[in-house]
Amino acid sequence: MPSATVIRSLLSLAQGTEESNAPEWLRVLTDWQAANPATAQSLGVAAILTLALLAWLFARPTIRALVTRLSKKTTFEWDDVLVEANVIRRLTWMIPALVALSCYDLEILHLTEDVAAIVRNVSAAVVILSITGTLLAALDAVQLVYRKRDAHKRHPIKGYLQLGKIFIVVIGLIAAVAKLVGAELGSLFVGMGAMTAVLMLVFKDTILAFVASIQITSNDLVRIGDWVEVPNCNADGDVIDIALHTVKVQNWDKTISTVPTYELFSKSFKNWRGMQEGDGRRIKRNLLLDMTHVHFLLKKDIDKLRKIELLTPYLDAKVTELETANADKGKVGANQRRLTNLGTFRAYVIAYLKSLGTINESMTFLVRQLQPTPTGIPLEIYIFTKTKNWVEYEGIQSDIFDHLLAILPEFDLRVFQEPTGAELAEAIAGN
Repeated sequence: MPSATVIRSLLSLAQGTEESNAPEWLRVLTDWQAANPATAQSLGVAAILTLALLAWLFARPTIRALVTRLSKKTTFEWDDVLVEANVIRRLTWMIPALVALSCYDLEILHLTEDVAAIVRNVSAAVVILSITGTLLAALDAVQLVYRKRDAHKRHPIKGYLQLGKIFIVVIGLIAAVAKLVGAELGSLFVGMGAMTAVLMLVFKDTILAFVASIQITSNDLVRIGDWVEVPNCNADGDVIDIALHTVKVQNWDKTISTVPTYELFSKSFKNWRGMQEGDGRRIKRNLLLDMTHVHFLLKKDIDKLRKIELLTPYLDAKVTELETANADKGKVGANQRRLTNLGTFRAYVIAYLKSLGTINESMTFLVRQLQPTPTGIPLEIYIFTKTKNWVEYEGIQSDIFDHLLAILPEFDLRVFQEPTGAELAEAIAGN
């Protein structure tokens, strides 16, 4: 630092080039230091700490104010982000350490080799830790910039940045410890090589999470904003953050579920992105109909149902078709083709759904019977709404089944329902 160089130069000049030319006060100071070595060492270290502290107190706010002012005047994005991520603040932690490194070997301080080595090693370790903190803040700045890009949701990089932070912290701590103990950095790495098995065990979860993050990103399994269901973790909601070890899911009740990243890779889960990006949202629901109420339609029944406008075209076409088909079948009902109330109701459901205007007919459109069960005949409605909005979707689905349940008696049909306690009590009382 310039300030440290100036201080060092002034102190060097104060010592004089030759002992005979040294000022009287300097000779007195030298004699006192020789007579009181312990006190002199303490005062020398205190002087270094004081100079370092003064340089830090002066330079830190000055540099931060200057950088902040310059960043506001430029149109670049990075300088603002560097200030926001505290990169400059962490970088200023090097100032006192650099001042100490510039002053520890001044002769005027008369520090012994051991004390000077301690000051030098501690200062160098602080510089290394400051650089480590600056690099961590720089990675935070990268994340802040990347979050403003559209690719942030499709390809999150937070997990990779966290892995980079782990690597930087490990290297920084090893280098700082090496400086503190005065050991060679290479020898520490060699020693750690023998601890590979232990490190693998310690960082097992990190390694698994890193592999899972790569697979999730490369295969585009999860993005920020996706609606996912992870039954094993009781998570059902929107993904709000993807990190190295965890994926945060905000459930629909606004609680936050933390899902291990490896869980999404090793086990199955449901991602609703396909529905969100598709042309509609599926309705798949059954009406359970009582089989005992299924029967053929008589002419009076057909005439009654003809009054329903949605059924009129169907009944007209169907009656003409059946009359032609039954022309040579005689009058025996068993030999003839006839309309049923269930088949006619199914035709009505199709016409009703098409008349709503909220159903996407370009996608799968089915109204079908499923295998009869002890609880009745399932009439399944398998369609897609045009809207994907949850509230609107639920409203459309409810309206459809409200109407169908209410109109069933018009077709002399009834839904199957388990008997309630009141019905059983009435049946017993009637007997």
